[in-house]
Amino acid sequence: MYPNNRQPARALALPALADRMAGSASSRRVLRNTYALLGMTLAFSAGVAGTAMSLNLPSPGLLLTLAGFFGLMFAVNKLSNSAWGVVAVFALTGFMGYTLGPLLSKVLAMPHGAAVITNALGATAAAFLGLSAVALTSKRDFSFMGGFLMVGTLVAFVLGLGAIFFQIPALSLVVSGLFVLLMSGMILFETSRIVNGGETNYLMATVSLYVSVYNLFSSLLMLFGLGGNDE
Repeated sequence: MYPNNRQPARALALPALADRMAGSASSRRVLRNTYALLGMTLAFSAGVAGTAMSLNLPSPGLLLTLAGFFGLMFAVNKLSNSAWGVVAVFALTGFMGYTLGPLLSKVLAMPHGAAVITNALGATAAAFLGLSAVALTSKRDFSFMGGFLMVGTLVAFVLGLGAIFFQIPALSLVVSGLFVLLMSGMILFETSRIVNGGETNYLMATVSLYVSVYNLFSSLLMLFGLGGNDE
C-alpha cells in the first residue's frame, strides 16, 4: 500500500514540521511582545529621567541603587508569569530611569554636554539596531556566548566598584569600554535566544534587553563625557 515506506515516513515528518512551525510562530510572538514592551519601558524610563532632571533630584547613591536594582530584578523574576510582572518591569525601568537623571544632569553641566548625550544616544540606537538585525537576519545561535558574557560582566562589575572606591578615572574608562563590548554582546545573545526559542518569557527578555541598552548608553556617556572632559 505504501511503496518503499514513503508515506509513513512523510506522515511521521509532518508532526515534526508542525512543531517547528509552531516554535517559529511562538518565537515571533515573544519577539513582538518584547519589542513592544521594550519601547514602552524605554519611553517611561526616559520620562522618569527627564522628571528627575527637571526637579534636580539627587543621585540615590551606590548602595541604594544596587539594592533597588537587585530587589526589583528579583521581583520581576518571581512575578514573570503573572500580570503583576508587568508592574514589576515598569517599577524596575522607572527606578533605573531615575538613577540616570542625575547622571544626565552632570553630563549636561559639562562643556558640550548636550553633544555628548546626543552622540551616546545615537551610538546606542545604532548598536542596538545593527546587532538586532544581525541576530534576526542570520538566525544564528549565539548561546555559546552566554558563559563568557556572564563572567565578563561580573569581572567588569567588580572592576567598576574598585574604580568608584579608589577613585581611579582611568580604570573607570576601561570599565566603561568593557561594558560597551559586553552589553553589545548581550544584545546579540538575548535577541538570538528569542529568535531560536531559548527565551519564551517576554518579560524576562524585555528586562534583559533593557538592562543591556541602559548599561550601553550609560557606558558611552562615561566614555564620551570623560574623554571630552580630558580634552
